[in-house]
Amino acid sequence: MANYAFGIDLGTSNIKIYNRTDDSVLVEKNMIAIENKRNIFAYGNSAFEMYEKTPGNINISYPLNNGVIADIQNMETLVKYFMVDLMKGNIRPADYYIAVPWDVTEVEKRAFKDLIKESNVKAKRVMVVDKAVADGLGLGIDVKNSQGVLVVNVGFDTTEISILSLGGIVLSKLIKVGGKKFDEAIKSAVRREYNLIIGGKTAENVKIALNELSEQNTGAVVYGRDIVTGLPVEREIPISLVDECMTEHFNTIIDNIKVILERTPPELAADIYRHGIYLTGGASQVGKLSQLMSKGTGLKVNISEHPIESVALGLGKIINDVNYKSVAYAIEGMSK
Repeated sequence: MANYAFGIDLGTSNIKIYNRTDDSVLVEKNMIAIENKRNIFAYGNSAFEMYEKTPGNINISYPLNNGVIADIQNMETLVKYFMVDLMKGNIRPADYYIAVPWDVTEVEKRAFKDLIKESNVKAKRVMVVDKAVADGLGLGIDVKNSQGVLVVNVGFDTTEISILSLGGIVLSKLIKVGGKKFDEAIKSAVRREYNLIIGGKTAENVKIALNELSEQNTGAVVYGRDIVTGLPVEREIPISLVDECMTEHFNTIIDNIKVILERTPPELAADIYRHGIYLTGGASQVGKLSQLMSKGTGLKVNISEHPIESVALGLGKIINDVNYKSVAYAIEGMSK
């Protein structure tokens, strides 16, 4: 297709880019490895492979923090490298649609647009889409009707809880609880119970494998360093310990959903009661979160089939379907 268009969802852990040319979504780790403070050593999944294993002269970082851009220069570099990969080495003029959280300042929103403009990717036009609206579209919901929809996106650093209606956001709250907090809880529990220090990647692997381990009724095998002896060891961790240590964070998310529901207008609350909660995001399917959410709110929980890509898929719908073009807006029109 001659008219190139891309939808970008910048997550703290993963960057998701929808490509209209082949109707695909690129998912890569949002990480960059810098050698000697100036040379690009690796990026994306390659940088993640090296994470927690590098010598002192290689620094690996996430350019995003808590849903906002913390390192603009490295984020611009990453966007350019990924776009070069997608366009097979030849950057061509294109339209860009970028998803931004609702509960951030106007300056932070503008930073998302400036990021694309300054990345040297030949952006013809940069349009902004509220992340929760794109999420709803990616979940297969017609966000432009008058039905109230509750979308909960559990990401790596943050969880965004939003009520949608008529193509816009009625209420939204961004809380600093997500997959990273779950990983830290697992690391702390293993250290407390077994005097064992494990890395962040090991904790993440345990978190991801939790549902499968529950079905098999087996523990999680982890490798780390014994605090007492200082030697590397292997331990089998019961899944009950992993479930327990994350429950506090699950309850924080559920309590904040209740806060949003208490502020929801009655007619929209009636719609939400009928349809339930739409749960998405990279960390949304961890452990017993969905069951606890249903129990804590008394609502049905609809789980996304593509939790990581849902926002990017929604951006794809906005790019391709003229009916949804109106939910994207230029950053100059900050009145939206």
